Amino acid sequence: MKRLRSLPWRLLSVLVFGCSLCTVPIHALRWFPLGPYGGDARSFAADPNNSKHLYLGTANGWVYDSPDGGVTWRRLGEVGNRSDLIIDHILTDARNPQRLVVGAWIVDHPDGGIFISEDGGKTWWSDPDMRGQSIRSLTRSSFDPEMMVAGTLQGVFRSMDNGMHWAQISPLGSKEIHEVQSVAIDPRNPQVIYAGTWHLPWKTVDGGQHWESIKHGIIDDSDVFSILIDPNLPQVVYASACSGIYKSLDAGVLFHKVQGIPSEARRTRKLEQDPEHLDTVYAGTTEGLYRTLDGGKQWQRLTPSDLVINDVYVDPHDSGHILLATERGGVLRSEDFAASFVASNSGFSSRQVMAYAADPMHPADVYAGVVNDKQDGGVFQSIDGGAHWREDSVGLNGRDIYSLAMTPAGTLLAGTPHGIFRNQDDVWVNSGRWLHQSGHSRRSPGLQEANELRAVRLSSKQPMIDAVIYALVSNRSLISYAGTSEGLLKSDDDGIAWTPVPSLPLVDVRFVAVEKNRLLAAGLRQMYFSADGGAQWKTIGLPSTLSQISAVAIDGNNDLWVGGREGVFYSTDDGLNWKIVYSLDTPQVDGLYFDRQQNRILLTTATSSMVFAVQLPGFTVRYWDTGWKLRFARPIGDHLLAATLYNGVVIQPKMVKSDFSDRYVSFGSASSAGSSKNQSRSGETVFGGH
Repeated sequence: MKRLRSLPWRLLSVLVFGCSLCTVPIHALRWFPLGPYGGDARSFAADPNNSKHLYLGTANGWVYDSPDGGVTWRRLGEVGNRSDLIIDHILTDARNPQRLVVGAWIVDHPDGGIFISEDGGKTWWSDPDMRGQSIRSLTRSSFDPEMMVAGTLQGVFRSMDNGMHWAQISPLGSKEIHEVQSVAIDPRNPQVIYAGTWHLPWKTVDGGQHWESIKHGIIDDSDVFSILIDPNLPQVVYASACSGIYKSLDAGVLFHKVQGIPSEARRTRKLEQDPEHLDTVYAGTTEGLYRTLDGGKQWQRLTPSDLVINDVYVDPHDSGHILLATERGGVLRSEDFAASFVASNSGFSSRQVMAYAADPMHPADVYAGVVNDKQDGGVFQSIDGGAHWREDSVGLNGRDIYSLAMTPAGTLLAGTPHGIFRNQDDVWVNSGRWLHQSGHSRRSPGLQEANELRAVRLSSKQPMIDAVIYALVSNRSLISYAGTSEGLLKSDDDGIAWTPVPSLPLVDVRFVAVEKNRLLAAGLRQMYFSADGGAQWKTIGLPSTLSQISAVAIDGNNDLWVGGREGVFYSTDDGLNWKIVYSLDTPQVDGLYFDRQQNRILLTTATSSMVFAVQLPGFTVRYWDTGWKLRFARPIGDHLLAATLYNGVVIQPKMVKSDFSDRYVSFGSASSAGSSKNQSRSGETVFGGH
């Protein structure tokens, strides 16, 4: 990967970003999100009084808003304080712009609910009538703004008092009207309601007292994802299904399948009409964006076919302004009637960062590895300490990134579910493994044998590593280690070739720590220690109260550290005895890291938003409340950067002396300088030494 030299002004963008966000006292500050931007965007809503003030629903429970038509985004609040809620529907209220209503559901479990905010999305409360309901569709009547209709796994529900109370209007226990994926209300007669289920559409003309099937013309067993009613001609109804897009000219008595959308794009998740040109309809599908200009007679694909679209927004006052909420790629924006789109994710990130690495020679050059984003994910590089990111994933072919490491020679390595990749001139190349010879797979090769194995490896005949690469680490003597599903691997040539460490009797190596010549390798319930670079190993018993390992580390004093759901433990005698850090309330430890420059252990937990720094050798503990659930924390210059569970990376808001600039850089306001122990969300304590 090309090394872009640090510039003295490179963090000025972060300075501006931080100062523009910080208008609150220092004790209320939270760490600022820095990206990588993008990820799963699920739904849009617009302020009825300002079409450029938009809301965005995500797949991790957060709601964002944008004051400028989707150019920039800011995080508002976490719905229900849960990270597993998918926000597919947001309703705004023209009479009270601060009132928002969302419908939420979760994957693979019948749970969710209706949540309401009275302060513009900052805080939310759960509606008791719909608590636990999996909300798959939600709409408001344009005729009667007090009326809302929701579709759930159980059926159709209605509220007549702006979402305060709900009652089911579909037959209880119906074998047909359940799993309601879409709902629509006639704009002139709110008693007329349409409901699209996972098995064909239904309609009521009397507010739910009676329902009739409206499947005529629709292929049987069609999931109905979206229903669109023409506001001027309510008898014109569009319905999208897994078998295609259908149109009715008689309010659903008979549907005709429209032509022009290929079979592979059948899953049309959203139909959206241009409010200024009603014959123009957009179809957001799992195979890109389509548009008709003549009411469905002809359709044209406007984006690449590999784009999965969850929602479409057309500005009612500027139909050239269009937004797409996409799977993995975040928000796309067009200002030219969908002729072209650009990424529009500044401030919005729902990336799951699993790995991180920094260039020791250029501390502002940092790398993040993400999972679950396929071709839109991989590895991201920042040359300004995380202020801006660019994707560097050529050659990874959509693989998840479980681990990253920078070798002492300056080469970036990536661990994936299928092998180790090495970055060469901005292209990722799969590294190989030395050949196992029969009867010699568990012993170290001699010099002649090692050279023969290397020659075989470099001859391109050796199979590539196809193991899961959980951990990558490098020490300061040009040796890299990989913890994999097939044991511990070792490379002494900058990650070009790898050989198993046969002396380690552990197959599934999930965690690896190295400090000088000392190695700690662990699975979920087994741990081994080597004091000689892996030549010999000894089994280490786990702390008696630790049920499962989730993180390991070795500090500069040769102490061993291990964390799990019961807390964090350390050993000063190579694992013979363990001590728990009693004064740290740290269940579900998910991150341990030895910060060599500051001689401290950085610790995070999956159940809190705290970062703890255990200063060595005195064991003084500092802590910060980041406001985010975290996977791990790392030093970057004189401040900290952390990876969240679902929202990318965040950075510490404090006045710091930057290693990449000759000036102080504020990641908060000018008032952020000062001792953290006087702030309500950070502090110091002492739990005792050895």
